[in-house]
Amino acid sequence: MSAQTDNTLTFRIGGEIEINRVGYGGMQLTGHGVWGDAPDREKAKQVLQEAVKAGVTFIDTADSYGPHTNEVLIAEALHPYPGNLLIATKGGLERTGPNQWPVNGDPNHIREAIGGSLKRLKLESIDLWQLHRFDPKFPIEETLAPVVEAVNAGKIKHVGLSEVDIAQIERAEKIVPIVSVQNLYNLGDRKWEEIVDYTEGRNMAFIPWFPLASGPAKMEAKIRSIAEKHGATTAQIALAWLLKRSPNILLIPGTSSVEHLHENLAAASINLSEEDFAALSEG
Repeated sequence: MSAQTDNTLTFRIGGEIEINRVGYGGMQLTGHGVWGDAPDREKAKQVLQEAVKAGVTFIDTADSYGPHTNEVLIAEALHPYPGNLLIATKGGLERTGPNQWPVNGDPNHIREAIGGSLKRLKLESIDLWQLHRFDPKFPIEETLAPVVEAVNAGKIKHVGLSEVDIAQIERAEKIVPIVSVQNLYNLGDRKWEEIVDYTEGRNMAFIPWFPLASGPAKMEAKIRSIAEKHGATTAQIALAWLLKRSPNILLIPGTSSVEHLHENLAAASINLSEEDFAALSEG
């Protein structure tokens, strides 16, 4: 593993749409278990508006967040959207209750999901649509068929995947170009290390979900000492480590607090040394 040498804080999705690498994930602007609407909708809208005001140009959501309520909230808070704002959404899951996420790769479900997201987000075209999961009940060629239709119709500009390995990425790429991968990855859980390197080599965005996990308890003292040196929080160090890990990593930390939002965004100004990065990576 090596740290990036290019310290740029922007990335071009699909080589075309330039965004700031520190974005915002909308999942937390929902009820308990990502079920139902945000408990305080006005405060939730304020967080979204403040994120854009502070320079966020990449917001990640999904039709399953709520379900549906998160996309509606984003449209209410931000539409008409700034020209430099990319809203990415996802489809391919159902919701049967709080913290329940059955996978559904039925092409009919995918087609409905795309249409629903367009309507709720008040968009004519989705800049980045991502498939939540491969569904073993349906060949990926069938699952992605409606996505290809939407791309050809101009309803989707770019396509991404989530929780996939290299073989799955390459299989999907035979059907439609893939520009991003969203897998679980953070300082404490690096199962998908090879996917970070693979996507960097392919100029695909890598979007770690659950990015704020800072590692096992044995690392607490090490992280704390580095955080103190930079006058930062441990969460900010976890985000700064991801930014240094690879130039294709985009961050989507979520929060329902304006104060925490600004804390997360400030991670972009933390420049970890090679020594800091190596010490954290050893954990």
